[in-house]
Amino acid sequence: MKHIFKLGFVGLFLALVVSCYTPSPVYGTWADNSGSKITFIDDGSYTATIVNTAGVKTQYEGSWTVMENVLIFTKKSGASINTEWDIRGSLLYLDWVDDEGEIQSLVLYHVSK
Repeated sequence: MKHIFKLGFVGLFLALVVSCYTPSPVYGTWADNSGSKITFIDDGSYTATIVNTAGVKTQYEGSWTVMENVLIFTKKSGASINTEWDIRGSLLYLDWVDDEGEIQSLVLYHVSK
């Protein structure tokens, strides 16, 4: 009987821990009207299409993590971008640094979860 009680208690504890998990607010797809788009996947990976000031689209993919108000993008090339981010309503604000060192200040709309 004690064994069943312990298993029940452990099961309830695990259910409570899992139900309290709060996903990151950046999950989903964010895009702007110029063609830039970032998709944050809940497994920690991302895909991005970034349009620079000359209108050239570049594809990126890799992994991402959030540490308070800093987003860390690790590209497949091994390079990384550390940028502050902010969400106001359904707008995501962040700076993207491309492979040439050009900084794109992005304002992206949340288009899907």
